[in-house]
Amino acid sequence: MNDTELKNLVTEYRKQFPVLQQDIAYLDNAATTQKPVSVLDAMRKYYEEDNANPLRGVYDLSERATRAYEDARVKTAQFINAAAPEEIIFVRNASEALNLLAYSWCEDNLSEGDELVVSVMEHHSDFLPWKYMAEKKGAKLVKLEPDETGAVTDEALAKCLSEKTKLVAITQVSNVLGRVNDIKHIAEKVHAAGALISVDGAQSVPHMKVDVRDLDCDFLSFSGHKMFGPMGIGVLYGKREHLEKMRPFLYGGEMIATVHWDRVTYAELPHKFEAGTVNVGGAVGLSAAIDFINQVGWGIIESQEEILTKRAIAGIKNIDKIRIIGSQNEADHKGIVTFCVEDVHPHDVADILGRSGVCIRAGHHCAQPLMDHLGVKSTCRASFAFYNTEEEVDRFLAELSKVRGLLGYGL
Repeated sequence: MNDTELKNLVTEYRKQFPVLQQDIAYLDNAATTQKPVSVLDAMRKYYEEDNANPLRGVYDLSERATRAYEDARVKTAQFINAAAPEEIIFVRNASEALNLLAYSWCEDNLSEGDELVVSVMEHHSDFLPWKYMAEKKGAKLVKLEPDETGAVTDEALAKCLSEKTKLVAITQVSNVLGRVNDIKHIAEKVHAAGALISVDGAQSVPHMKVDVRDLDCDFLSFSGHKMFGPMGIGVLYGKREHLEKMRPFLYGGEMIATVHWDRVTYAELPHKFEAGTVNVGGAVGLSAAIDFINQVGWGIIESQEEILTKRAIAGIKNIDKIRIIGSQNEADHKGIVTFCVEDVHPHDVADILGRSGVCIRAGHHCAQPLMDHLGVKSTCRASFAFYNTEEEVDRFLAELSKVRGLLGYGL
């Protein structure tokens, strides 16, 4: 496919996103992506035609709701190549998935003196649950530090692993640095040390093919809203052998087999982790989002995002007084470019760009330990999805080049 063909395809797919018809350059896709009409229509159709409480009713409407929910689970399992649908736990988002995992797994598998290894580049959602459980169980939280480009070296990993290591928590793609970690290689090292590996896939699953069996990760968490699906639905993948041994995280309806005053038995996987009335509409939306991604194809998604990222980084390097955070190599940024403008607070940068219709993120990006590691308090972040265009990148660069001048610098 040549550049013209790719550009024409992106233009056509872009028409399917209602929000993008506004006069904006939406470059905050690492926070959340926009939703295509197919996702909105699938959710509307479910609520208009099939809405009922699933899993409980024996009437047709309830059975249709149940089928919609479980079909979404099957499709999600296929999407990441899980061994079985039962290895897919539906939750609200990646944050809930990681909390479920930390609370449930650590309760019976972490003891005083044990060690949890967490990379310093993690989102707070992949740091705070582990920190809490380490403190609760008297375990040690071990910091895995990347090099100056954001890469996790074998030497850094080896320093963190020991016979006391029980689990390593690491992101596949940093939400600040955009760096892709070699999870398959890291998993080999972690397993050789006798530990498990939990992967935050929130920034990888929407942008690249993720095969959990090829990676051999023990757990993977991700959110629907970052992959063109709705908010309020996410996934915890876990190998069956681990999930079966874990206790429930939430208690209530649907997660039980039998309940008596003096004894309780819990439901089989995956339902023992899905208490209460589940988010069928969200699962339907996630299923439609997966269909959409499969329709577009990874070739288009990755090629377009690579073009946009390279263009943005090259353009930023041509603007004085702006520093790119992390690797200076464009190939090391998976659709995420984080930067600082000299003398200008990131919130001011984002505000100035926002007034011109350019939407970027500013702050610590829920990664304050990484900010400390980098020696900065906050940064600006532009993040791309395949539906973004080169014209939007150029608009972003043009407005960015004006920031210091508007505030009286460089005159």
